[in-house]
Amino acid sequence: MAGQVARRMFRTPLRTALLALALALTLGGFALAAPGVLPVPKPAPSAIPVKGTVTVVDLGAKTCIPCKMMAPILAELEREYKGRAAVVFIDVREDFDAAKRFGIRAIPTQIFYDKKGREVARHEGFMDKQSMTAKLNSLLAQ
Repeated sequence: MAGQVARRMFRTPLRTALLALALALTLGGFALAAPGVLPVPKPAPSAIPVKGTVTVVDLGAKTCIPCKMMAPILAELEREYKGRAAVVFIDVREDFDAAKRFGIRAIPTQIFYDKKGREVARHEGFMDKQSMTAKLNSLLAQ
């Protein structure tokens, strides 16, 4: 009985398109679109590192414990360094390509960039506020 319902459901092009759209949204942009149906476009990658300023990128996930512990630290750093340095968080479970793009082996990972956009330091695991502040201040002093 269930098989008959499923076969009837896929007979119309609109239902096939809706199913493909639902799959694309569920799989985070890895669209398995039906023929003739365009996959849901992924958002354009953000410009990282931010041009002309010191940048720290924290790559993690909202569900990882060390990443959760770092969230308030990153929020404080963002407020304290506003206008002087960019503090960016990327959830690698939502943006799968970011892990490849930045060569992530473990989360959380913090990557520090100088004003010229060159990677100058990388740290894997939890990083306390004092260490992050020291690194940011040394990059801003350059």
